[in-house]
Amino acid sequence: MDTRILTTDGLQALVDALQTRGFHVLGPAVRDGAIGFGPVREVADLPAGWGDEQEAGHYRLRRRDDPLLFAYAAGAQSAKPLFFPAQEVLWRARHDANGVHPTPPDPEAGADGPVAVLGVRSCDLAAVGIQDEVLLGRRYGDAAYALRREGTFVVAVTCSHPAATCFCGSMGTGPRPGAGTAPAAPYDLAMTEVLDEHGHRFVVEVATERGGHVLDEAVRAGAAVPAAGPEDLAAADDVAARAAQAMGRQLDTSGLKELLYASAESPVWDEVATRCLACANCTQVCPTCFCTDVRDVTDLTGALVERDRVWDSCFGAEYSYIHGGSVRASTRARYRQWLTHKLASWEDQFGMSGCVGCGRCITWCPAAIDLTAEVAALRHDGGGRRDGP
Repeated sequence: MDTRILTTDGLQALVDALQTRGFHVLGPAVRDGAIGFGPVREVADLPAGWGDEQEAGHYRLRRRDDPLLFAYAAGAQSAKPLFFPAQEVLWRARHDANGVHPTPPDPEAGADGPVAVLGVRSCDLAAVGIQDEVLLGRRYGDAAYALRREGTFVVAVTCSHPAATCFCGSMGTGPRPGAGTAPAAPYDLAMTEVLDEHGHRFVVEVATERGGHVLDEAVRAGAAVPAAGPEDLAAADDVAARAAQAMGRQLDTSGLKELLYASAESPVWDEVATRCLACANCTQVCPTCFCTDVRDVTDLTGALVERDRVWDSCFGAEYSYIHGGSVRASTRARYRQWLTHKLASWEDQFGMSGCVGCGRCITWCPAAIDLTAEVAALRHDGGGRRDGP
């Protein structure tokens, strides 16, 4: 395995090399009181010295007393919106005295060149792999998604400080890229950030030939990128091992699909429905949810019309509406649909779980509903049936 060492200056040289190749570099940044993806032109754009506190229904940034760049858990959003935006124009037309004139939408994908994503967590790497299967693996792939994914350069990073809501270890998706049991999207480089008596550095695994070439370009630009020594590899292993032990949540996945199918009439769904607001926060921050709606909108003059694709959610009453009413009219039915699809029927549909253990649905639920606790409640209930309708 080709494993090298980058200092902070070397990381800047890596960013410079990607920009020289024409990549639009995106990475974690502090925005609006949370960490999310934004443009990265220099290392100073990364969240140095920032950490986070996450619990059910709770998210706060906090200042750290060290210079670590990636010492936070899952950001508010994953890499999903980079390739599958919350809103995109499918079709546009203008009407005037001479008739209707269809025009193609402004190309959002590729407008700044191919994308290089820096700092993708292992759980989110697995989520991108799921999205690839869902949106590209079927008979009719999503052309806009394919265009955004084409040529993407990925620098993955080991999660060193999981949150109290994280359970990627249970789902086989982390905390170290490539070390889990679940399938994941490919990456070019994988970094583990280390801070010890030997200094602040990044242990970088070269996963593709292209990744090696970019590091070589950083060397030609004057950066020192030596091979990792045994002490560096051991330090990186220790970071991943400590993170695996620090998972805030666990989810027992044994027989999970069968449990959920057997629990269709469990009273647990009634109890959680008394707390669930059906606000769709969980689906909006989920890195694998892909439900959408299509909306036609016009300007105030009626001269311009657009057809947009927007994120939707199975928690909405209208999402399952057909002639005569909604198939899932109650919050009970909608929460059951979401959880059962995510952890059971997704496996039948796509051959994998729809959950990567990032914990965002727990963190961003205003009612502090915990997916792992609800599954535990179903196990305790034993898939029992309710009396009555």
